[in-house]
Amino acid sequence: MSVGVLSPHMNTPANSQGILIGDKVYSEVFLAIDSSIIPEESLSSTPSMLDGLDHETETNLRILGCELIQSAGILLRLPQVAMATGQVLFQRFFYSKSFIKHSFEIFAMACVNLASKIEESPRRVRDVINVFHHLKQGKGKKITPLVLDQNYINTKNQVIKAERRVLKELGFCVHVKHPHKIIVMYLQVLECEKNQMLVQTAWNYMNDALRTNVFVRFEPETIACACIHLAARVLQIPLPSKPHWYLVFGATKEDIREICISTMKLYSREKPNSEQLEKQVEKRKVALEEARLKAKGQNPSGTPALAAIGGFSPASKPSSPREVKIEEKSPNSKLVKESENRHRRSHSGTYSSQSSRSPSPRQLKGHRSSPVTQLRTERDRQSESSRNSNKRRRSRSRSRSNSRERGRDRDYVKHKHDRSHHWDHRERDRDRPHDQGRSKHQSRSHSGRRHRR
Repeated sequence: MSVGVLSPHMNTPANSQGILIGDKVYSEVFLAIDSSIIPEESLSSTPSMLDGLDHETETNLRILGCELIQSAGILLRLPQVAMATGQVLFQRFFYSKSFIKHSFEIFAMACVNLASKIEESPRRVRDVINVFHHLKQGKGKKITPLVLDQNYINTKNQVIKAERRVLKELGFCVHVKHPHKIIVMYLQVLECEKNQMLVQTAWNYMNDALRTNVFVRFEPETIACACIHLAARVLQIPLPSKPHWYLVFGATKEDIREICISTMKLYSREKPNSEQLEKQVEKRKVALEEARLKAKGQNPSGTPALAAIGGFSPASKPSSPREVKIEEKSPNSKLVKESENRHRRSHSGTYSSQSSRSPSPRQLKGHRSSPVTQLRTERDRQSESSRNSNKRRRSRSRSRSNSRERGRDRDYVKHKHDRSHHWDHRERDRDRPHDQGRSKHQSRSHSGRRHRR
C-alpha cells in the first residue's frame, strides 16, 4: 500500500506544505481507499521476489494464506465480510514485506484477529491460535489439543506483535470496501435480483477472487461487474451487450477480462502443499543469511573468515605491549635491553657466577643506567624476594602438614592396637568362668562315683 497517494478530487497547494481539503491545510500523509490500490510497478517486483523467491512460490503462499483465513473464519463463526477483510489485509501486507522474513502463518492469524475487530466481531487470540492449530493437523490425522505451554505463550506474543506490524505497514488504513452489496445493487439495476442462482454464483466468484490479487489492483465496482459477467457467462444468462452493460458503471473490457482470467486460473491450479512451501522458504532464508555473513566477511557460524582479513597471523608477539611502548618512548632503548639481558643472566647463574660476571664499577661508570632501568631492577629484586619468601612459607606449611599427618597415623595405629588388645582380654575373661564351672562339675561327678564304689 502506498500511503500518501492523493485523490483526484483533492487540491494540493503550490508551496507543498500539506494537503488542502476545503479551507484547511492538513499534513502530507493522506489516507483514503484510493491509496490501497497498488501500482503496477510494485506488482512486478515484490519484496519476496527481491529476496530471491520465485513468482510461482509466492502465488502459492498467498493462496494458502487466504485459504487458512477463510477456513479459520468459518470455524470461528465470523461473518463473510470479516473473512474478506482479513484476506485483503493479508494481500496488502505482503506487497510491502517479504514472505522470507515474515511467517505467513503468524501473519494470517494476525489478519484474522485484526479483521474480527474491524468488522465488530472480535475473537480471542487463544481461539484464533487453537483454530489454526486444528487446521494445521489436517484431515485423517489424530487430532491433539493445543498445550498451553511456553510455545503457546511465544506464539501468542508473536501474533500480537504481527497485528501491530500490519497496522504500521498499512498506515492504519485498514478499511476495505467490499463488492458484496454492489453485486446485489447492480443486479437490481439489471432486473436480475430475483434470479437466486445468478446472485449466488456471482457471490461465490467474488469470494474465490479474494485469493488472488485483484482486490489490490482494481476498484470494488469493477470487481463486482466482472463477477456478474463471469456468472452470467457460466450460467448462459444473456445480459445487454450492445453496448456492454458494465460500461455504465465505469468498468472497461480489459479490466473485466483480466479479473475473469485471474479468477478462472484458480480452478486449474493444484492445491499448494504447506510443507514444501515452508521448506523452500527456509532454504531461501538460509541462503540469504549466508550471503549476508559473507558480505560482512564472516563464516556461516559467525566466526571471522581468515581469507578476508589481509595480513592476519595468529603468532604471538615477542614482547608485551607495555614493553614495546616503553621502548618506543625511551631514548636509551638499547641500554635498557642490555641491562635486562644482564639481569636475566645473573638470575639464571649461581652466586659465584653472578659475582664473576657482574660488571665492574669502571665499566658502569661509562654509561649510567636510565631511571626506567633502575626502577625495573628494583621491582625485579622485590619480586624475587617475595617469591623466595613464598616458597619458604609453602615448604614450612608442607612440612607441618606432613608431620601432622604422621602424628595422626601413629595415633590411629596405637588406638587400633589398644582396641584389639582390649577385645582379646574381654574374650579371655568370658571364657574363664565357663571353664571353671565345667571343671567343678567334672570333679563333683568323679567324687560321687568314688563314694558309690
